[in-house]
Amino acid sequence: MMATPATPRTATDQPLIETRKLVKSYNLGGETIHAVNGVSLSIERGEYVAIMGTSGSGKSTFMNMIGCLDVPTSGQVLIDGTPTASMSSDELASLRNEKIGFVFQQFNLLARTSSIDNVAVPLIYAGIDKAERRERAIAKLRDMGLGDRLLNTPAKLSGGQQQRVAIARALVTEPLVLLADEPTGALDTRTSEEIMAIFEKLNAAGITVIVVTHEDEIADHAKRRIEFRDGKVIEDRLVKNRTVASAHAEAEGV
Repeated sequence: MMATPATPRTATDQPLIETRKLVKSYNLGGETIHAVNGVSLSIERGEYVAIMGTSGSGKSTFMNMIGCLDVPTSGQVLIDGTPTASMSSDELASLRNEKIGFVFQQFNLLARTSSIDNVAVPLIYAGIDKAERRERAIAKLRDMGLGDRLLNTPAKLSGGQQQRVAIARALVTEPLVLLADEPTGALDTRTSEEIMAIFEKLNAAGITVIVVTHEDEIADHAKRRIEFRDGKVIEDRLVKNRTVASAHAEAEGV
């Protein structure tokens, strides 16, 4: 039987993310394929969730819909209590910029742009003036331990450093939730542990973290595991995760 992992909340509180009978379908060769098939669940503020499944299970499609990067065929996505189904493209973009930070496997940094300017990009769309953009970008980069890499372009950064720039960019708008799709897929084991330790610190500070992964070692860092198969949730349970300190110890080879 599935656990009920929702964090207790008062009647007036809303889940940070809620899906109601969510469906995403495609027509392939006259056959209807349900990439996500009737998923209803909620994720509370402050949770650290791993969304798991093999390739084609529906996990990335689900993430794209709760991140407002894609729209469902039917069903509902609510972000912080707000239904998204009737929102325009501009409204969805504004919601993403304000409340959701994204981290991807391939970093998605601008190749000829400094770390500062890469991190500042979301603030341009938020209408923040140049001086404040620079100040906030520098602060986030320093939080990521990159105070000496502010002017480096991605080509002058290691893979782990590039991912930390991407995390700083995701956090610069102070989002409510961080969505990470296979964030360590392009990194070696040691660097992966360092990135996951950062996520644990962020979650300990109150940020909701959702990581999409097919790797048990990465999912082990989360406090809740949701597993997809054939577009449906087959498992949703709380898990015992390691502490930040132990993650750091592993990263340092202790």
